[in-house]
Amino acid sequence: MKRIIISGGGTGGHIFPAISIANAVRERWPDSEILFVGAEDRMEMERVPAAGYKIIGLPVAGINRHHLLKNFSVLLKLLKSMQKARKIIIDFKPDIAVGVGGYASGPILKAASAKGVPTLLQEQNSYAGVTNKMLAKKATAICVAYEGMEKFFPEKKIVLTGNPCRQDLLLSEENRQQGYIHFGLNPEKKTMLMLGGSLGARTLNQSIINAFPQLTKADDLQLIWQCGKYYYKEIQQLQREGKIPPNVHLFDFVSRMDYAYSVADLVISRAGAGSISEFSLLGKAVILVPSPNVSEDHQTKNAQALVDKGAAIMIPDVEASEILFDRAVTLVRNDAELKDLSENIIKLAQHDSAKRIVDEIEKII
Repeated sequence: MKRIIISGGGTGGHIFPAISIANAVRERWPDSEILFVGAEDRMEMERVPAAGYKIIGLPVAGINRHHLLKNFSVLLKLLKSMQKARKIIIDFKPDIAVGVGGYASGPILKAASAKGVPTLLQEQNSYAGVTNKMLAKKATAICVAYEGMEKFFPEKKIVLTGNPCRQDLLLSEENRQQGYIHFGLNPEKKTMLMLGGSLGARTLNQSIINAFPQLTKADDLQLIWQCGKYYYKEIQQLQREGKIPPNVHLFDFVSRMDYAYSVADLVISRAGAGSISEFSLLGKAVILVPSPNVSEDHQTKNAQALVDKGAAIMIPDVEASEILFDRAVTLVRNDAELKDLSENIIKLAQHDSAKRIVDEIEKII
């Protein structure tokens, strides 16, 4: 029986791939024991049990770069996490420890290496995260989603697998027709899909609000707006006041992404690695607005990797409020440009990523 630890989290971008890997492990070895290790008080502590897996939390936290004196408590949490991680490795006796990035993967993979347990890293971004760079020296294999990662990792350890995505995404004519009904859309109009993540993105929301006069006049267009639960109440107030144009359909969260992607002629999104992998697999024309609030500005680097191959349009966050919807409205009406973007992004797709990562796990153990 295989015993596997999967560690990391903090954001959906780390958690979705981790769960996809676990599902692929279970598919290959139904009797395997899988244990997740996350950071206490982060979203993995809810999402992982909801997916049917056991998780243990470590008290680890990130360094406070703005208030260095507050890092004394961070150091104490790290020492406690290392102690707890060593105990987890001794008690669980894993065959391998898999790290997907995020605070928790540091202590658990270090503890695994110290006990002679092989480790595998999964790096989602085109610019490697601090934790994964630190762990790379001892790792047996490093699964990546972008070419050119040898500038961060030892070349002989790198395997190009892509990012595991949600498995329930499917573009089909049936989903397209169901999507028009589900979102209350007109099949004759071009459809834009704006995704701000489950919590939302202030800049993207503000860009839509600024574009209300323009969207009101655009009779040939409609927009699915996922504003995020964090902003939903204040934006609902605009709806009650009748300020949101009738061709703009507001949601706090889109649960049927298969329907949303099936109806979308153009997607507007942040540039998270997981989202980009989905757009590539589905061949969606996309405008990316990288979040400036991520470590080492990795979303800009993710987006630039697509722009360099003519596979996406990028608009900087500082410019989005003013120019995003001018560009989006022009683009969604240009079938030739949409087709070029779609054809170029689909060339970058990496298929069956979770299964390919499990192939590497199998080779190692």
